[in-house]
Amino acid sequence: MELKGYKVLAFVDEEFEDLEMWYPVLRLRESGAEVHLAGPKSGTVYHGKYGVPLTTEYAIEDVRSEDYIGLYVPGGWAPDKLRRYADVLRLTREFHEAEKPIAHICHAGWVLASAKICAGYTMTSTPGIKDDLENAGAVWVDQEVVVDRNIVSGRRPPDLPAFTKEFVRVLAEFTKR
Repeated sequence: MELKGYKVLAFVDEEFEDLEMWYPVLRLRESGAEVHLAGPKSGTVYHGKYGVPLTTEYAIEDVRSEDYIGLYVPGGWAPDKLRRYADVLRLTREFHEAEKPIAHICHAGWVLASAKICAGYTMTSTPGIKDDLENAGAVWVDQEVVVDRNIVSGRRPPDLPAFTKEFVRVLAEFTKR
């Protein structure tokens, strides 16, 4: 229960990678965190790539970064949609500027690249967006999880246990500041 009393924001849009959404969200909740699901519209059902639904509690434009200790961006095809919203990019930059933990896995690095916060960071992702992260200034490595300062990155679903464990650890360390 190391995160009891703290809130984490998770971005949602259509075609999120089901496991990459639910495994970290459930693990964060198991650790005591309150996880808020925010998408383009509140109270809307979004579906994962494999059809698993979830309902957003908040519209992205209505959330404030100062209300959360961390940000989670799942993979799938949703990040390609999410990075087109100005409020997603603004919030991502605000979390980063406040040095709050940000976790991304698989294709979710697209959001960080579009927010222009990758320069000088070592990151991992699905190999399919390696060039995108490198072009955004990141040093890309092929590892199950990478922690570089406030950013936690992971490759793909088989890496979820190690990735999520590190995100919970980084969040817990952040709460001790």
